[in-house]
Amino acid sequence: MTPLHRLGAIAALMIAASVLPHSASAADAKDKATMAGMAGMGKKIRVELGSSAAFAKDGQLLAVAKQGDHLLLYRSGDQGTHWSSPVIVNARPEAISGDGENRPKIAFAQDGGVLISWTKPLGKPNSGEVRLARSDDGGASFAPPITVHRDRQEITHRFETMVAGGDGRIYLAWIDKRDLESAKAAKNPYRGAAIYAAVSEDGGRSFKPEVKIADHSCECCRIAGAVDSDGAPLFLWRHVFEPNERDHALVKLRTDGTPARVERATFDRWKVDGCPHHGPALAVAPDGTRHAVWFNQKNGEGRAFYGRLVAGGVEGQRIVGGEQAARADIAIAGHRMAILWKEYDGERTQLHAEISEDGGASFKRLALGAANGASDHPRVISFGKELFAYWRTELEGMRAFRLP
Repeated sequence: MTPLHRLGAIAALMIAASVLPHSASAADAKDKATMAGMAGMGKKIRVELGSSAAFAKDGQLLAVAKQGDHLLLYRSGDQGTHWSSPVIVNARPEAISGDGENRPKIAFAQDGGVLISWTKPLGKPNSGEVRLARSDDGGASFAPPITVHRDRQEITHRFETMVAGGDGRIYLAWIDKRDLESAKAAKNPYRGAAIYAAVSEDGGRSFKPEVKIADHSCECCRIAGAVDSDGAPLFLWRHVFEPNERDHALVKLRTDGTPARVERATFDRWKVDGCPHHGPALAVAPDGTRHAVWFNQKNGEGRAFYGRLVAGGVEGQRIVGGEQAARADIAIAGHRMAILWKEYDGERTQLHAEISEDGGASFKRLALGAANGASDHPRVISFGKELFAYWRTELEGMRAFRLP
């Protein structure tokens, strides 16, 4: 959990923070002044880091982050150097999940609507519901949020991932425990949780009844989403293969949200009686090749891996980074591909990248910088033929910078 800090201490530490490319905006200054005032009144400030960012068609960079019981949408017209004052996504406050594995998400509808999804925790432990808010004016204001699924039991509906399909439909997938609860009531065994999905045919304004994608998913690893070369949505998640191997499964959804076929995607055969809380990432190249990064234990050693997902196996699987490499992400822009991850060196968290110009056959390694204090999972985001790193840290806030 992110530690509590007084703003006076944060301000002092910021002077010594590492220097990834970033310029403080008026919004940054306003937020820090407000937080400093609260610190002066003896209030402790919780630094909440889980966030997402994406480029709109007009080149504006949008970022969404949790602060208390609200989601805030920031906008940058200069690729993350400066950020606007935030817009509140949910006018009515509510509980929101905002950690790296279960952060709020951004997507764009085909008609230009801005979509924000998140998980709303409920009263019982590990329970929640999947929420979505839509903006019709580019993110200047948002309609009241809706709950995506019809099932309203106070159980797990969490760790949602959103994909805007090439056909204009919006697809959401999440981890769901309704089948586990039914099995418990019947006193039947059940491994893990399940994956459910729902489809919107009106740009995220409403959703059709949800469909079960697969039984026996892992319980709390984030789901990866991507658009296949034919425009269909793909989802990749950690699965509990019989009897208890926590590898990854991949599925393509039809337009009604039903699964075409669930395939085993990785074959590291990690046997662990618990969730690693460390999900994968997925990207699809123009030629249809599926590239992924994930964390698993193989031959008794837990590491981050990269590989190309093919029918019945993985091509080119190799280790990413050092022994402490974690939270890897991947994205593709044209013929360029980037893998981004963070790695703690005992003193600071280092940010690294690898860039491939040849479809993953070879990579060049880049050291991007480092940060003191807590940090969110890093993201790779694309715009046109360019790739960008996005990283939110405790001491420096949101930063985005072009990858060479």
